[in-house]
Amino acid sequence: MPATVAAFQVRGRFLTALAIRIDTDAVGEAFYAQLDDQLRRTPQFFAGAPVVLDLINAPGFRDADRMRELVGNLRQRELRVFGVQSARGMDDAALQQMGLIPVMTGRDAPLPREGVPARTAAATGAAAAAPAPAPRPVQNKVIRSPVRSGQMIVADQGDLTVIGSVASGAELVASGNIHVYGPLRGRAMAGCHGDESAHIFCQSLDAELVAIAGLYRTSETLEDAARQRCTHIYLEDEKLRMEVIA
Repeated sequence: MPATVAAFQVRGRFLTALAIRIDTDAVGEAFYAQLDDQLRRTPQFFAGAPVVLDLINAPGFRDADRMRELVGNLRQRELRVFGVQSARGMDDAALQQMGLIPVMTGRDAPLPREGVPARTAAATGAAAAAPAPAPRPVQNKVIRSPVRSGQMIVADQGDLTVIGSVASGAELVASGNIHVYGPLRGRAMAGCHGDESAHIFCQSLDAELVAIAGLYRTSETLEDAARQRCTHIYLEDEKLRMEVIA
């Protein structure tokens, strides 16, 4: 019997998506004015990017009619909304009609800082405490060559170190810290699973975007004092800080 060749392959892929957290149930003119201003200031950040809506602080949008109106307004602004998270109780059929899928995340909250105990199931309102998952093995990644435009380097279970430059249009993603021993001109996203204790270090900061645990700054909003300087980037009081090292 002749061997047959499969017509398709199933492979895993790491997807970088933007999450827009809706922090109000009263979306109106003020909300869209702020959004339009953001889109004008950082158009390259949203261009072609897949978008997830986070409803953790806006449970009112779990109503299908309200969600349909919100998604329609966002798509009119060319935002590619494809999923929702923190939307427990929403009807799957209604989501499918809107072209949306529920997106499950590993954690709904940032990873606890060292020395700060995690909340118990009772404190978070969970019905029963599930067994804690086994910790992922740390797998740091070291790249010993320049990262070219269009390349995406992912360290999904540890730190990422690049010994060389990172070109404009390149992308670095790590669950832990990111170290760049050279100019950083592309995008660098540390703490991609929500770890707010992650850091970014680079020899020369000229990035298109830097982010830690989802909080980001684009090239237009980098601190002037840190541009083209050896810089340490970290989170403090839910703000992205930039410290010039030398």
